Amino acid sequence: MPEGPEIRRAADRLAEAVVGQPLVSAWFAPPALKRHATALPGRRILAIEPHGKALLTRFDHGWTLYSHNQLYGVWKVCDAGQRPDTTRSLRVALETSDRAILLYSASDIAMWRDADLARHPFLSKLGPDVLDPGLDAATVAKRLQDPRFVRRRLQGLLLDQGFLAGMGNYLRAEVLFEAGVAPGRTPAELSPDERLRLATALLEVPRRSYRTRGIAPARGMREDYLTDTPDGFRFHVFDREGEPCPRCGAPIVRSMLAGRRMYACGACQR
Repeated sequence: MPEGPEIRRAADRLAEAVVGQPLVSAWFAPPALKRHATALPGRRILAIEPHGKALLTRFDHGWTLYSHNQLYGVWKVCDAGQRPDTTRSLRVALETSDRAILLYSASDIAMWRDADLARHPFLSKLGPDVLDPGLDAATVAKRLQDPRFVRRRLQGLLLDQGFLAGMGNYLRAEVLFEAGVAPGRTPAELSPDERLRLATALLEVPRRSYRTRGIAPARGMREDYLTDTPDGFRFHVFDREGEPCPRCGAPIVRSMLAGRRMYACGACQR
């Protein structure tokens, strides 16, 4: 499943294509949404914003399209009137006079009034978004001490969207490595310095991924996830089982934690 950086980069591409332009047509596959298709032509999309792994497409008449790609959904951008050659199932099509944004294969789609979004069953349970520029390390460090989270093992906590939205499996591994913390520990076991280091990594790693690339590589493409910028995002431990740790040279170890692949350096992450 795409993680926060990938979702935000997708939102950027969609917004660049259609935000601010009047819609010429709208089409929805789910029967419950078809009534909205007649109200949207002539309306404008004000913003396309991610919250965690969900996307919110905000229209200028007080409604918002909520969508979650889950495992198989994908948004595509193309010229108006065009459709990509794909076997995927088209679920939503929004078109301006020049461009179209198309949602394929997603099942979690709904239209909500803006005033009601705070009651959405998924959005209402999300924690702060790790890519929210207003979120700082001190706030995250305080959240790590919250009674809801303080005694949970980090291996599971960092995948919980109710703790921080937008985190995922590759980010979990890279954040813990950067912080030098073992995945089996709990926030209660961390010293104040470790807690702040972890809080800082929880923001810096996803933001670096979003800013510089944010793309997970296909297996075997070792150079594909290295960027050409000094501060570029790269996997230090994720998908590097048996390779030397870039800090100490010890082999990276793979395990299954909280039902997902985990990669860590047993020497550096204590």
